[in-house]
Amino acid sequence: MFFNSLDFAIFFPIVFILYWIFSQNLKQRNAFILIVSYIFYGWWNWKFLSLIVISSFVDYFVGRRLGKEENQKKRKGLLILSLFVNLGFLIYFKYFNFFIESFVDAFSLFGKELEISTLDIILPVGISFYTFQTLSYTVDIYKKKFEPTNDIIAFFAFVAFFPQLVAGPIERATHLLPQFFEKYKFNYQQVKSGLLLMLWGLFKKMVIADRVALLVNETYNNVGSYYGMEFVIGTIFFAFQIYCDFSGYSDIAIGASRTMGFDLMKNFDSPYFSKSITEFWRRWHISLSTWFRDYVYIPLGGSRDGKYRTYLNLFLVFLISGIWHGAAMTFVIWGAVHGVIIVLEKATGTFRKSIFQKIKLTKKNIVGRLFFMIVTFVIVCFAWIFFRANSLADAFAIVGKIFTFDKGEKTIISEIGMDSPNFYAALIFIALMIIFEIIHKRKSMVVTLAKQNILVRWSFYIIAALILVTFGIYGSYDESQFIYFQF
Repeated sequence: MFFNSLDFAIFFPIVFILYWIFSQNLKQRNAFILIVSYIFYGWWNWKFLSLIVISSFVDYFVGRRLGKEENQKKRKGLLILSLFVNLGFLIYFKYFNFFIESFVDAFSLFGKELEISTLDIILPVGISFYTFQTLSYTVDIYKKKFEPTNDIIAFFAFVAFFPQLVAGPIERATHLLPQFFEKYKFNYQQVKSGLLLMLWGLFKKMVIADRVALLVNETYNNVGSYYGMEFVIGTIFFAFQIYCDFSGYSDIAIGASRTMGFDLMKNFDSPYFSKSITEFWRRWHISLSTWFRDYVYIPLGGSRDGKYRTYLNLFLVFLISGIWHGAAMTFVIWGAVHGVIIVLEKATGTFRKSIFQKIKLTKKNIVGRLFFMIVTFVIVCFAWIFFRANSLADAFAIVGKIFTFDKGEKTIISEIGMDSPNFYAALIFIALMIIFEIIHKRKSMVVTLAKQNILVRWSFYIIAALILVTFGIYGSYDESQFIYFQF
């Protein structure tokens, strides 16, 4: 079930009303959340509900045993069981065919052609997200950072919580699970804040992301038909497509949770205002970045074993992040590009700082901030080429066309799959979003709006709703689904 679908428009109000009816009895409330979460996920494909149920059962009982077991060898065995089940599902559904193809390709390099067929495997929506969420529970218990719960319904509801089930934010048990044991009272201001955040998320998804997707899909799906400038525009548009698509999903998830009294972690913090790639990853997909920091980077040794080991650990984390995003070499290279830049930033930090200070180009003045933001955005866009390209060959072809300034006779707009009004509307809405984020960073728009009189407030609500209805893109399944559903 998509957030931007008629199904959800019917589903959520019903859930919201019934939720507050059941809210005063914790057991009934959590059971209700679990049932509606399974309905929400099963609406897409009910067969894959079994994977969530199995993962939940395994980690619930492993968690309970870890809480009682003192023998370190047995504790490691329990942790390995959890890793084996959860990562086993993830590897099979997401990477099995990738391993087969890579194996065949490796032999073909030596002139040996193997006749091994891939399997027709459907990737379950959100498996990467709920796998990481439930794994963090057992790992934290293993490290004795968190006490296991004895309430199986609350734990199952935590794993399957429908607002963030299929694309995050990836919540930690330490933050979200205790909230299933708290009673909430209906709070009008909190509900209104949540609904406004959902509206903002739908605006970013339907008005911006789905609109620029028309241009992005046309260029990236027809690499041989377009030239350098078209791919520059297409790549910049993809940068905003993926941001508005994914942050829009996160806003809707956080907003929907807020209307029910739950608090989800912030997942995006205006990442394109970043002045370095290091800062970008503190602002982009925060729940995943911090997950990799805590459960991959630090266990690898973090920065404890000297600078060269630190560089290796940083690079490995981003390489793994690339593989997590998709079973293709394009994602591996995307992760590697970010890893290399992060390492270079860390290795040359002192030297670069001294050089820029000499020419008075620092993050403390407006010229310096703009310079570093533009450079960072260009690097991020370059990496997005590999993320979005349908194949490695396409990615290198696009890079080649951009850097050789390859030009053609086709017009930039009309021949690219968007008529002029849609193109300029996209630019206007992107500009409005950027202005909104700049203002919101300085002063909460929700708080500002709440201080206005009822006429101003409701005029804003009606205009915002009309913009969404009038300018939203209503496409097919492939066009309207959220990008991160594939991960």
